[in-house]
Amino acid sequence: MITLRRLNNAEFVLNAEYIESLESTPDTVVLLTTGKKIMVRNSLEEIVQKVIHFKQMCNQTVTIINSVPPLTDSLKAD
Repeated sequence: MITLRRLNNAEFVLNAEYIESLESTPDTVVLLTTGKKIMVRNSLEEIVQKVIHFKQMCNQTVTIINSVPPLTDSLKAD
């Protein structure tokens, strides 16, 4: 999900997976896979960077940083 700003300055969140294309005419137009067009204040370059960051976050692996080791046989209850 990425945060964008409409022409009236209202902020909204868009699922970046639905972006089909971007146009700069001179306002930035986001064309969605649903056929809907959204005009936004964000620049073309800014949206591209947000989508890249979103995709990078989606493709990161999960790292467990505080795991509890399994109980050893001597510590298990009878």
